[in-house]
Amino acid sequence: MGEVQDQTTIGAAFASAVSSHGNRPFFAVPPNAKRDYLPAGFEISYRQAGKRVAELSAAYREAGYGPGQRIATLLEKITVGKKELTFRKGVKIFSQGDPADSIYFIQTGRIKITVVSTAGKEAVLAMPGPHDFFGEGALVNQSLRVSTAEVLESSTVFRIDKRAMIRSLHEESELSEKFMALLLTRNIDLEEDLCDQLFNHSEKRLARVLLKLARLREHDLALDASVPVLSHETLAEMVGTTRSRVTHFMNKFRAMGLIDYNGELTIRTELLTDLVLHD
Repeated sequence: MGEVQDQTTIGAAFASAVSSHGNRPFFAVPPNAKRDYLPAGFEISYRQAGKRVAELSAAYREAGYGPGQRIATLLEKITVGKKELTFRKGVKIFSQGDPADSIYFIQTGRIKITVVSTAGKEAVLAMPGPHDFFGEGALVNQSLRVSTAEVLESSTVFRIDKRAMIRSLHEESELSEKFMALLLTRNIDLEEDLCDQLFNHSEKRLARVLLKLARLREHDLALDASVPVLSHETLAEMVGTTRSRVTHFMNKFRAMGLIDYNGELTIRTELLTDLVLHD
């Protein structure tokens, strides 16, 4: 077995193994008629094990558990300076240029973070989902918002005042540690996105964006992942290309069986990963 780097999670390592080994045996019990249990033997492939793990992962997420669940629990300790807010789709939580006096933590839903240049060109910076923070620039003397946060789907969030969050980070070492880990992970993502923009063509960048939306790199091992349908204009803003190019590649991906539409956008993550890795 190859060496696993310290920063690799068990889930990410297993997802990589599923992608690499596919139908090879993951666990096997040879047949033995004299044995009381499984006399006919038993075998499960990496692909079958990955599917079962994905089903369990989905069940836990549906019940409200996820990688950021511990952070949500720690934030419950903040009793002063915190509000729970619910927003409907399309609402702007804050806009570029607004005072930056709080940080947000998503309980459910998804938010689109965008920035507009002086020339009026808009770019999508991120699309944080459940158990993600946004607006953290307020904690580092950012007096005005440098981006806009718009609700992509009905969302419930914690709004935490700047002073309350800073106080909790000082008093709760576990919260501070996990918050720092999230920020470092986001920094790595930004570095990868920069390299993507510099060295990869738009088709490959679109494939990576779709995989990020499916959250495959973090914890989701599903071979098929469903995400809300985004407009091609929004995808173009994320990829850094034109809407017509996104439409062309999305049609190509659909013809290749990499994606499908059925009320939601279904992403064939394993096939799309092969395109990203081997193109």
